[in-house]
Amino acid sequence: MAIDAVGVARVLGGEKVLGRRVRTVTDLRRTVEAGLPVGSLDAVAKHVARNDRDAAEIKYRVVPRTTLHRRSRLTPEEGQRLERLARITVLAEHVWEDADLAHEFLTSPQPQLGGERPVELTRSDLGAREVEDLLLRLEWSLPV
Repeated sequence: MAIDAVGVARVLGGEKVLGRRVRTVTDLRRTVEAGLPVGSLDAVAKHVARNDRDAAEIKYRVVPRTTLHRRSRLTPEEGQRLERLARITVLAEHVWEDADLAHEFLTSPQPQLGGERPVELTRSDLGAREVEDLLLRLEWSLPV
């Protein structure tokens, strides 16, 4: 499945927060490399979390609290972590066809992922790939 760059940009806050329109994966990559605005972190946290405590937990996993308050933009590495979470969120919403079911999947321990929560695994590239692989297996009704 191809990356839904428009959907990922929407979860990152859209054109209003990003300050540019994202139509392609190349646009998305360039936007992340340029440094995502801190507002994207807020947008993703609010989209994924169902309460303020969970949103704060998500935000501070991407950027430490003390560092965040001194920034207006994320570093490229922080932006990559945030983009991975947004990308996996969009994929989960596509697979489950329901934002609430996708949220439940992302924030609950998954036996197929060694009991870990997908939202935590997206902090690393390999973890995100594990989650993506599971979602694609579910999408195509393959053994998990």
